[in-house]
Amino acid sequence: MTTSINTQSDGANSLTTEALCNAFKALSNANRLQMYREIVRMQRHDVGPDDDAGCVLYDFINSLNIGAPTISHHVKELVNANLIRVERNGKFLTCYLNEPMRQALTGFFSDISE
Repeated sequence: MTTSINTQSDGANSLTTEALCNAFKALSNANRLQMYREIVRMQRHDVGPDDDAGCVLYDFINSLNIGAPTISHHVKELVNANLIRVERNGKFLTCYLNEPMRQALTGFFSDISE
């Protein structure tokens, strides 16, 4: 059984229990959480929430001090959880925030904190 969870009072964004579990599972790894927070920070603070900025995978290899195959695995998990999207720009992969999912998660936490 899949349960829908309304994440905003107007019902505009809702996530299934399965979608929430997938997001939380992906973010339960310290490296993935750090990667996600960096993508959110870049999107919301460095360029603004309406701009489409991303992190190049190479940046994570340097900042987390882990190998490219491990970074690729973590990125795949974040993509599968619908937290980010990835685009290839030449030989570089760039990670972008899935803003609607971030808003839905924010709404979920807002609802349960009331």
